[in-house]
Amino acid sequence: MGSKVSSIPSQSGIPWLFLELEIQLNGPQCCGCGVWAVTPCVAHKEHVGIYHVDDFFLCRSCPCLTCSDTVSVCATRSLPTCTSTCSASRAAPRTRTTTRDGEEAGAEETSVPEEGSPAPPAEPPAPVPEPKPEKPKEEPPSCPLSLAVEEVSENSFTLTWKAPEQMGRASLDGYVVEICKDGSSDWKAVNQEPFLSTRYTIPNLSSGDKIHVRVMAVSASGTSVPATLEQPVLIREILQLPKIRMPRHLRETYIRRVGDAVNIMIPFQGKPQPEVSWSKGGQPLDTSRINIRNTARDTIFYIRQAQRGDSGKYELTVHINGAEDKATLDIQVVEPPGPPQNLKLVDVWGFNVALEWTPPADNGNSEIKGYRVQKSDKKSGKWFTVLERCTRTSCTISDLIIGNTYSFRVFSENICGLSNSAAVASGVAYIEKTKTTYQPEKIPQRDMMEPPKFTQPLTDRTTTRGYSTHLFCSVRGFPQPKIIWLKNQMEIREDPKYIALIDQGVCSLEIRKPGPFDGGVYTCKAVNPLGEASVDCRLDVKGLGSRSFSQVDPRGARRWRGRC
Repeated sequence: MGSKVSSIPSQSGIPWLFLELEIQLNGPQCCGCGVWAVTPCVAHKEHVGIYHVDDFFLCRSCPCLTCSDTVSVCATRSLPTCTSTCSASRAAPRTRTTTRDGEEAGAEETSVPEEGSPAPPAEPPAPVPEPKPEKPKEEPPSCPLSLAVEEVSENSFTLTWKAPEQMGRASLDGYVVEICKDGSSDWKAVNQEPFLSTRYTIPNLSSGDKIHVRVMAVSASGTSVPATLEQPVLIREILQLPKIRMPRHLRETYIRRVGDAVNIMIPFQGKPQPEVSWSKGGQPLDTSRINIRNTARDTIFYIRQAQRGDSGKYELTVHINGAEDKATLDIQVVEPPGPPQNLKLVDVWGFNVALEWTPPADNGNSEIKGYRVQKSDKKSGKWFTVLERCTRTSCTISDLIIGNTYSFRVFSENICGLSNSAAVASGVAYIEKTKTTYQPEKIPQRDMMEPPKFTQPLTDRTTTRGYSTHLFCSVRGFPQPKIIWLKNQMEIREDPKYIALIDQGVCSLEIRKPGPFDGGVYTCKAVNPLGEASVDCRLDVKGLGSRSFSQVDPRGARRWRGRC
């Protein structure tokens, strides 16, 4: 910003040279109120005769925003106007001019340029600022929730509630509790300042009074709609709060069949004796069908013959003055379902049949657990179950007998059991006999003839005199070969000392208690029409030693001899 000296004198009487130097240091100063600005004139960006209007600094050379006149512009509360032509609409206020020495001088808003000073050039009129849109009105918070009585004594009672769902834009300042005696319309606040707790005890009450209560949420936006108790609170001491002891089996759905009796006893507690009330869907019970008997400790719910219309949720309320406890009894009365609908035979192929149907029109007030499919052949006429608990509405039945004619029926099933009647397919399934010709498999002929061949030869053995031993070998061949045993090239014939056996091609020769003369070369020969084969082995027999010895017992008891 340049240090330009204006020809228009300052209202404070300070030469513009010094004023311009001050403007460079501290920013422009409004000639009307003496506020030092930080921005130049919004019209032509020069610091000449600055005026301060709200957040705008305007100079004398700026045109009036009302009549576009540049003479004696004054600062009003909202827009700068000229005092000469716009005084009829709004009088020019008195402004305060502050000099450099701190002196204040009252003057009118109009100012006339000094004689001999050139008039400032006319500038185009400044645009009129658009009015700011009005802020939308903030909504107050919603009313508190779940207002209830927690405890009642002989001279006070305690309330509890939950915070409102909608707080509004402003934060919640707290709650205000008001009370009113029964029969009066004079509501009085019991707390002087709002509090944020959702629990409050109202003290200093007279025993026997009936008090109406309401709670309101308060914020900067306003006060909510009050939350009010439906019934007045009777001020008297409650020795024990009401409490329903719902049996465990009644906490789930209680299921009975149509025609069965419903006899339920639900205990509760509370002192003095609480008041008991039953309802269904917010309406009182039909006493022509349902009997209720209340005692000091329990309530009995009785229906002589249950019907499906008795199904539903029953609300039990036990209350003492404003304190209460609630429980819900869910009863479901069921009966067997109706039969499936639209059972039809879809297809028959080979040994198989496909069936389809639709669920029953009446499910007996219970979920359908499945379907039971049965078949009956024309010859026997008896029904046999082929599928149980089929969860789909279609099935395929297989393994039917060729040449038989079958009928089919389907039962629906729920928690009570099977339907009283079944859906029977209109058509029958005939399993036709297919013309088939047995053709044995052609097995290629194979020559099984084979000359004898030993797969396991004999092995040399050494044995001890007097201990039986065995010789083994294995042979194959077709036809089965004849086995001949030889000793030292001499055929062993029917000799009780030798036992020859053959089993599954395994040949064995047992030599019983061999002696020194049983040693030698043994040969096993296999012979069939296609040839012969043989294997040899050597057998050694160790004789017992001929040395004799005697030994005397150290104690002299007896003498024995041994041979080894």
